[in-house]
Amino acid sequence: MDSRQPRFAAPPGACDSHMHIYERRFLAGTPGVGFVEDASVADYRKVQTRIGTQRTVVVTPRTYGTDNSVTLDAIAQLGLNRARGVAVLRPDVSDEQLALLHEGGIRGIRFTLYTPANAVVGFDMVEPLACRVAELGWHVQLHWTAAQIVEHEAMLARLPATIVFDHLARLPLPQGTSHPAFAVVRRLAESGRVWVKLSGAYLDSIAGLKGGYADSTASARAWIDALPENVVWGSDWPHTTESHKPDDVMLFDLLGTWADDAATRRRILVDNAAKLYDFPA
Repeated sequence: MDSRQPRFAAPPGACDSHMHIYERRFLAGTPGVGFVEDASVADYRKVQTRIGTQRTVVVTPRTYGTDNSVTLDAIAQLGLNRARGVAVLRPDVSDEQLALLHEGGIRGIRFTLYTPANAVVGFDMVEPLACRVAELGWHVQLHWTAAQIVEHEAMLARLPATIVFDHLARLPLPQGTSHPAFAVVRRLAESGRVWVKLSGAYLDSIAGLKGGYADSTASARAWIDALPENVVWGSDWPHTTESHKPDDVMLFDLLGTWADDAATRRRILVDNAAKLYDFPA
């Protein structure tokens, strides 16, 4: 295992608010699209040891369709006091199923629609599901393109649930905060129910791995300035979109570049995450 240490120590209770578990034993009866490799809880614990986080949010990847068994199993292994999950659902989910998911640690649902052809859910499902999960105190997590955010602003404004935008809201570079999506999210944030994940720096980076994803810094800092109480950090481990895997410590160190004081990092890693994911005090 790489012995490189982070430039700053994770504060007690620090949360990695976005990662995925992939295990073949949960693929039966599901699409299996995008399955790259096994990435188990045991593998992830090594990442935790390296970067120093204690809490985790497991997000069901589209590989498993609407079967959230892999996520529920991971939460159970990691411990309900230290793990939460984000599920993928369709509107036909029953109230009984929602109650079981809540008991298992699920606190949100995800709509991965940036590539609609491969999506297991649709834009038409967002509003009806948001109405149902809002009653549970859950959020809707959106992995959409910046253009999709702009296109669906009116619908997003109607949602009763908290909204979490994945991966820096996918602001394209070099446009960054000058893209209309930044202003849309800022307007929606006036409700107090909008969050942004400081994750996936590589997804829109032009600088790339060799450039340390440095061109993501302006967008990340803009979100921290705009939504200081409503941003969380995530590793996006195991980085299945990347043919050349970034080092997890390097990604954690990026947060130190985006937020250069300990108090801000603690708010992002501990306080904000505890509030969004209903972790115990």
